Amino acid sequence: MNLVRAELLKIRTTNTWWLFGLGTLLMTALAFLFNMLTANAMLDGGMGNLEGIPAEQAEQIRAQTDVVYQAANLYTSGQFFGLLFVMLLGIIVVTNEYYHQTATTTFLTTPQRTRVVVAKLVAATGIGAAFWLVTTVLTIPATALYLASKDLGSQLGDGGVIRAILLNLLAYLLWGIFGVGFGVLIRSQIGATVTAVVLYLVGTTAASIIFTVLQQWLGWDWIDNLQVIVPSIASTLMISGTELPGSPPQWLGAAVLIAYAAVTGTVGTMIMRRRDIS
Repeated sequence: MNLVRAELLKIRTTNTWWLFGLGTLLMTALAFLFNMLTANAMLDGGMGNLEGIPAEQAEQIRAQTDVVYQAANLYTSGQFFGLLFVMLLGIIVVTNEYYHQTATTTFLTTPQRTRVVVAKLVAATGIGAAFWLVTTVLTIPATALYLASKDLGSQLGDGGVIRAILLNLLAYLLWGIFGVGFGVLIRSQIGATVTAVVLYLVGTTAASIIFTVLQQWLGWDWIDNLQVIVPSIASTLMISGTELPGSPPQWLGAAVLIAYAAVTGTVGTMIMRRRDIS
């Protein structure tokens, strides 16, 4: 625990954490506003004319009009950019050592590198939990007020909504681990953060386009479901309040993220143990 507290202290003594925190609050507010407008259209029957749309796609659109689906979406607003900021802080937990040239001191103080890496992983998950808590504390009353204005109730007693909120917590924890692993692989703070941002933002869109094009070209519907192997898409899937027709189940998104986190944490620990301090 002393090592964990030391890692958290290193983050708190920089300006990075509150800059990312402000960014998360801003993006959460914008995401909630967008989700509220979407929910307003869906819950008021604003689906439009579904004639000419493939049957499965039409069923997906109808499923999105369910109040539980929209409530879960509102309660987990801001996840996309929130996870990005948590991953970046996880990266900084590692790369700060090399940026400020404190790695040698850290490993001389604690020669057992495994303990240092585990402390960084725990600190990163703690940061993820804190970000989840702050965003959730904001979205719960906002969503409850919005749903009350439509006489729909808060939906917090629904299992699907509770599951979405808790799986959102799991996503924040796991993305903190991803950040540590990324920082171990690329020790340059600028290089790691730029690469992570590009992969997260551009990679998610590119992967979605590639799988969609392949599905339309080959005519195999199951190809489109392979998007779940992309971590950011898996994170979105696992927080849906209800399962959409033709989409993978929520548990598959959670399983994909857990598998990535297990590999990332293990590989990061092994690399850190064997890497000489430069």
